[in-house]
Order: sequence, then structure tokens, then C-alpha cells
Amino acid sequence: MSLGDKFCGVILAAGVGARIQPLSFDTPKPLLPVCNKPIMQHQIEELRALGIRDFYVVVGHLKERIIETFGDGSSLGVNITYVEQKAPLGIAHAVAQLERHVTRPFVMYLGDIFLVLHDLEQTLRSFLLSRAGAVLTVRREEDPELIKRNFAVIIDEYDRVTRVIEKPRHARSNLKGCGLYVFDLAIFDAIRRTPRTAMRDEYEITTAVQILIDDGHPTYCAEIVDWDMNVTYPHDLVVCNLRRLLSYPESSCVGREVLLHPQASIENSVLGDGVVIENGIRIADSVILPHSVVSARDDLRGVLITPGAMFQCPPQAVGVR
Repeated sequence: MSLGDKFCGVILAAGVGARIQPLSFDTPKPLLPVCNKPIMQHQIEELRALGIRDFYVVVGHLKERIIETFGDGSSLGVNITYVEQKAPLGIAHAVAQLERHVTRPFVMYLGDIFLVLHDLEQTLRSFLLSRAGAVLTVRREEDPELIKRNFAVIIDEYDRVTRVIEKPRHARSNLKGCGLYVFDLAIFDAIRRTPRTAMRDEYEITTAVQILIDDGHPTYCAEIVDWDMNVTYPHDLVVCNLRRLLSYPESSCVGREVLLHPQASIENSVLGDGVVIENGIRIADSVILPHSVVSARDDLRGVLITPGAMFQCPPQAVGVR
């Protein structure tokens, strides 16, 4: 059974990314690079490896940049249809824009989430066999603050989800919802009955999922997330890159047409295309975005450098290993 015949892919890429400014002034978050590939490209390739070829991308903020980057998807061996969300009214509202287009179950990524997964294929096959309404990917977290910033997932003795709580005041579960979902088409009916929340005046996907559950659609969680990051602040991008480097045969990832000073050393870092390192310094645990010129005379560690700015990461951020 080909999963490409049973599922399509959805990526929500309409957000503004206010907290990661100035990076998001001219680059939508799904285009921010992890080891010199946009986050969204990693997501597409993950699903393409399972045979999924048809994608729907919800765009809004800087939509032209995303469309210019990926076009119709043919360069990645997929088909991409773009759907615009004209107002930033929440995740459920973004999904609602797809109802006229999507005709089969779909795997949905939030476009600013970087995930390290295992067993996604088995999760999708189990979804089909169980006739589920939804599957929520989760990760067990010992730190309740991480759950409070996302959403909590509560399950019964049969591992069915009974409740989802957006940004709970108290973490009643150690299962944190992550930014990857699998939905049956029933989610669209649930979204039509989803009210705006008082907390953020948006249409929350967790509210829609709870309606789906209350309607009796079997909803399960899948503990297939080994690592996750919602790219919210500049240093989060460094953390994602360092985590991705763990799977690379070399200790660093260096782009094309990079000019290095003969005495410069690069350790556990990512350099984008066209980067120039002018002096013989040591650069470690850092990310230098394309076409940046580094003229520093002192060694650098745990920094994000763009063509116009440099951000120092908190010390704990570079301990991702």
C-alpha cells in the first residue's frame, strides 16, 4: 500500500514570526536554514521519503519568498499547491483554508518546527488501520514549563487521547504535543464549529481536536518525536543546526563559495553559501547565514551571524549534544 495514495502533506507557513525578528523581516520562518536547507524542505523530504508527493502549503507573511523558493515543487520531486491565509487567526483557521482543496487524510507540519522523528511510516499505517480521526505526535517531557508553552495531551488506559489542553497553567500530563499532526477529513467539520478562544482571540487547533474527540472520533498520540524545537528566537535556530549536525559525517556543514582565512578553524558549525571569514579565528558551535562577512578578530562560540547582525546564544543553548 503506497502512503502517497492515501495521504497528502500539509505545511502551515503563514506566520509572521514576531519574536524571531529581525530574521523574519525578510525571511519567513519556514525558510530559515538548518544545515543549509530551509526548515520546510526538511519537512517535505521527510514525507517524500514515505512516498507522499502532493503537498498543500498555507502561506501568508512574505508568501512570495516561499513561492519563489519552492515553485511548483518539481525541483524536490513533489507537487505543491499554495493556499493563502489572508488574516493571522490561528492554526485552525489556517487549516480551514484547505477544505476546498484537500480530499484525503493529511500529514500536517507547522512550518516553523524542526523535528527528529522515528517510525513515522508505522504511525501513518496504524492511522489507516485504526480508522482514527487524528493522531497527535508527542514527546515525554520532565520539565512542566515546556509543556505549558505548548499543549498537554491526556490519554486513557487504552492510549486514546481524551483531552488536549492548550498552554495549560498546570501540566497534568508529561506528554507534550509537537508540531506534527495526522488528520482525517472530519477535522474540517470540527473546525467549522470551533470558536475563537478568549486567550489569544484565535481559532486554536487544540480546540478543534477536542471537538473531534468529543464527537467520538478515535484520536491517538504517537511517541515518535526524539527531539523538537519550535523556532521562536534567534538562538533556537542555532540549536536546531547543532542538533542536525549530529547526523552529519563531518563535524561541520559548509556551503558553496565560502572564503576562509588560511588560519581560520571551523568546529561544529554551519556556514552558508558565500560566507567570508576574514581573520584566522576559531569558530565553534555557531551558525553563519549565507553571504555574511565575519570580520571579528576574536574567537567566536555559540553565535548566529547574519549579513547585518550577530546574536550571542545563551550558554546552555550550545549544549544540545
